[in-house]
Amino acid sequence: MTAAGHPSPAGTPGRPIHVHHSLGDTDVNNLLRLLGRRLIALPFMAFGVTLLVYFLMSFSQYDPAVAALGENATPEALAAYRHEMGFDRPWWEQFFSYLGGLLHGDLGVYGVNKDSVGARIADAFPITLQLTFIGLLIAVVLAVIFGVLAALYRDTWVDQAIRVVSIIAIATPSFWLGVLLIYLLQIQLSWLPGAGELPAFTQDPTGYLARMAMPSFALGLPVAGSLTRIIRTSMVEELDKDYVRTAIGAGVPKRVVVARNVFRNALITPVTVLGMKIGYLMGGAIVIEVIFSLPGMGTAMFDGINNNQPMLVQGVVLVVALAFMVVNVIVDLLYVLINPRIRTV
Repeated sequence: MTAAGHPSPAGTPGRPIHVHHSLGDTDVNNLLRLLGRRLIALPFMAFGVTLLVYFLMSFSQYDPAVAALGENATPEALAAYRHEMGFDRPWWEQFFSYLGGLLHGDLGVYGVNKDSVGARIADAFPITLQLTFIGLLIAVVLAVIFGVLAALYRDTWVDQAIRVVSIIAIATPSFWLGVLLIYLLQIQLSWLPGAGELPAFTQDPTGYLARMAMPSFALGLPVAGSLTRIIRTSMVEELDKDYVRTAIGAGVPKRVVVARNVFRNALITPVTVLGMKIGYLMGGAIVIEVIFSLPGMGTAMFDGINNNQPMLVQGVVLVVALAFMVVNVIVDLLYVLINPRIRTV
């Protein structure tokens, strides 16, 4: 209590000012309403992506029958293949037939052996998710460490050094960094493998991590650079607010205020940006997989384009787009949970 009998604005000395933002019934209802809106919009977005991908693939000048059977196939064999696969029908009939298959979980077949697109994606998609997750983990850990250090030691040589490194990281393309890592760590030093079979983590965790180390680092470093700058800016803005000075003036250790209040409040903007960065990571993972010969979605798409297999390309693009949309829904919900000020919006 102050001399006037009012509660001290700083709270009890030695304890941080901490406002609990628990979820009440209204907050839960608003959260469910937001989730409902996102889930309702999801099928419409998925339909639009499917239509766009199918329409663009229809402009291909290559005959999938020739790609499957070879240039030496007889006209009769080519015609029979086109009829069996439905390529001789109008594009809109093919599209609705394809859409009907999607509703039943059938992504179609490709190639002369009529391999299942769904089976190929089921094998490839987990690898892309693993690469994206590890790259994201590397980016977040590096960004949090260096972003917080840059904010706490702002305008010092530490801040300046982190700024230079983060700018270099942002300007470095993932594919170029991947090639550089292969040259240095595989060819010159023989420290890490840049190609070869990817062992299962449960069977050979050391071999798995060694195989994923270079592609994950190449994927995550540019994102770490941009997130570092964002976290540093958010932390500096939060550190300059009155409640921080009041708490420290009341005797609360600065590290406690930073850990319990400043850091959480500063996460609002980075989490929003992180949702967009996940899409970048998934897109970058597709390129990185080709460079490092990982059997993920990127390699599947590359094979589909190389061998003129439109059904495979369509399936890969559709699944990646759906995954990106689902991730953005999750990020929207996390944003609402972290930022209580918009729960009533």
